Amino acid sequence: MKTIHSYWAYIVLALLTFTVINAVIGMVKKKEFTHKEFRLGLLTLITSHIQLLIGLGWYFMSPWYKALKSNGGEVMKDAGARLLALEHPIAMIAAIVFITIGWSKHKKQVKSESKFKTFSIFYGIALLLVLTRIPWSNWF
Repeated sequence: MKTIHSYWAYIVLALLTFTVINAVIGMVKKKEFTHKEFRLGLLTLITSHIQLLIGLGWYFMSPWYKALKSNGGEVMKDAGARLLALEHPIAMIAAIVFITIGWSKHKKQVKSESKFKTFSIFYGIALLLVLTRIPWSNWF
């Protein structure tokens, strides 16, 4: 489960990065919001939600969750353990909430500029959360 979660994270990170860059470019160049952008945003939403399900499955089986339950004080004192047991899961859930809100808000927009702006803001905040709370030492 951990391996799937790790590899799927590359897909989510790549899609999220591409979606944010595409939205910023579309907003700056005042492009038309087309079915391509719609599908890209939807694909990012779907893959991030799949990652959430995989991540929650792994989290509740992980030694980090067990350590947090049995000895939370010690976990909170260790920055590495705290990242994996608490900070990473909370930040990733928050990131997916931002992606979901961005998706919902963009559908209510009529103008292309507003749609790109919504994606840029909400998906961009999600990308920042993801980048700051990925346990990079476990990836490389």
